[in-house]
Amino acid sequence: MIDIAVVGYGFRGKVLSNLMLKMNKNVKISAIVDNRIEEIKNELGESSGHIDFYDTVDELLDHETPDGIIISTRCSSHAQIAIKVLEKRIPFILEKPVSTNLKDLMALKSAYERSGTEVAVPFSLRLNTLGQAAKEIAESGILGTIEHVQAINNVSYGSVYFQHWYRDDEETGGLFLQKATHDFDMIQYILKLRPIWISAVKSKQIFKGDKPAGLTCAACEEQDTCPESAILHREKGEPVHGEMCCFAVDTGNEDSGSAIIQYESGMHASYSQNFFARNKAATRMFRFLGYKGTMEFDYYTNRIHVNMHHTTRSEIYDIPFGDDTHGGGDIVVCQSLLDTITKGFPSQTPFEEAMQSALLCLKAKESAETRTFQEIKWSE
Repeated sequence: MIDIAVVGYGFRGKVLSNLMLKMNKNVKISAIVDNRIEEIKNELGESSGHIDFYDTVDELLDHETPDGIIISTRCSSHAQIAIKVLEKRIPFILEKPVSTNLKDLMALKSAYERSGTEVAVPFSLRLNTLGQAAKEIAESGILGTIEHVQAINNVSYGSVYFQHWYRDDEETGGLFLQKATHDFDMIQYILKLRPIWISAVKSKQIFKGDKPAGLTCAACEEQDTCPESAILHREKGEPVHGEMCCFAVDTGNEDSGSAIIQYESGMHASYSQNFFARNKAATRMFRFLGYKGTMEFDYYTNRIHVNMHHTTRSEIYDIPFGDDTHGGGDIVVCQSLLDTITKGFPSQTPFEEAMQSALLCLKAKESAETRTFQEIKWSE
């Protein structure tokens, strides 16, 4: 059997562990680390009798050596837990962001280099069907060398970052780390160039206000009229992303941000993200421009457009969506861990690149807060 331990059995922990159980009949969830043990036992019912439960990752690592581990705790603890697992040289999946501060990121990098253990990160943009197809087109040479990148992420479900626990920016590290870490990684995946400078700005223009701290939609007098009301969305049968008031004094996180990244060749990429766009305004679009042609694709449509610059030829590729909620990316990251465990294969998301993405996000945040250009280098 393949023993898998899950550290943090929340939404993502369940998604990834259930996928692994479906993908390989030899997988067994042997242990769960969480602070809600009784609640989880009741949820799992009889199947919980075959699982060992622990309050902390230290207890797990003191008592067991699973074949692999899924780390899906809240963001601020990712790096610290990962360091402990790296010391045991157990391969694992680490949810993004891999760190929420530079000190922890430096310690994580050092632990990883000492350990040499394979780490898989659910960077779904590169792993899913659309990302793989875009990579294939870029590497075909049809566009020429990529010399400019434009990317936009208008998040249609952005209220989750103001109405759920994600509203705590001390926990999330801010929304560059929460969202742009995927997009920066996708740009890096295509370019394969070293980023050297970043400049960024961020704004909080919408999700702010003077409502009392801790206010929920259910307790608000505007629950029947507020466009963000969880009560109103539920009555309409629409998705509900949280119960807290996003116009209260205790909301954190910026609601838009932009960055410009310069790479070692001299080229640059521009990126912008927004968290109050809705409905058909939603997009997660990338545009890669070479001298010969431009490739544009959007994760909401799963369609790639290739337009040649020196002929009138254009091509459209409709890419099938993958078989999970991340376009197939979650399946790939789970398979990556299984392949590491059973075949010794390297991770399909090299951890060096995951840490590079986190560094870019942290430097973008610092740039926005200090109004300075930030050099991308591994030092404090």
